[in-house]
Amino acid sequence: MEARLPSRIVCLTEETTETLYRIGEADRIVGISGFTVRPPQARKEKPRVSAFTSARIDRILALSPDLVLGFSDLQADIAQELIRQGVSVMVFNHRSVNGILDMMKTLGAMVGAVEATESLIGECRANLDRAKRHAPPVRPRVYFEEWDTPQISAIRWVSELIEIAGGQDIFPELAQCPDGKSRIIADPEEVIRRQPDIIIGSWCGKKFRPEKVAARPGWSEIPAVKNNALYEIKSAEILQPGPAALSDGLSRLCALIDNWHTAHC
Repeated sequence: MEARLPSRIVCLTEETTETLYRIGEADRIVGISGFTVRPPQARKEKPRVSAFTSARIDRILALSPDLVLGFSDLQADIAQELIRQGVSVMVFNHRSVNGILDMMKTLGAMVGAVEATESLIGECRANLDRAKRHAPPVRPRVYFEEWDTPQISAIRWVSELIEIAGGQDIFPELAQCPDGKSRIIADPEEVIRRQPDIIIGSWCGKKFRPEKVAARPGWSEIPAVKNNALYEIKSAEILQPGPAALSDGLSRLCALIDNWHTAHC
């Protein structure tokens, strides 16, 4: 008997939804996260059944999925409940650029779309190679803030993309920590001491407020604040560990770093 590929998939996070759309397998999706914005048509076509750390288990079960896709330990409780209900669950737990590429390759194989997935991965690798080739010779120091209260610095794939785009993440040691709690900046004055040339905010679920960042005690002495180099990259573009980060997110980083280099070198 020939093995069947999953045909009723629920995606609890956006990156698997976008990947399936990008490889032409959107018809397999029967439910998505309420935070999904990429691609835009997904919100119009697919029922929303989860947030990030919570989900409507009853609604998911009503969709009769043969596979649920999740991301990270933060969705472990959701996965556990679904498994108890007899649902097959795959939870990715990648944190790096290579991990993103591996996730896409695995997902493509799971739905039998190897060729289309290799094409997508090739496109993402071309983006990375192009960014490396065009990275400016002078590398600005970059502070990436994932959250403001408490202040959380860049997760690993964002830190890696900053370096690929030609910048220097000022907290590379924190980027190696997989969870947000471990990336909390215990002493905000450490940002002042590390003197970032560019500050980028990507606050999940709310708008970045550069004026509030600039007004923090002592931050007027930071080069990025002195030169008004405070910018936002939407979380859907950079904090989604899938195609978005390796396309629009990387592109935005390259543009900000190139603009800094043009203005200061």
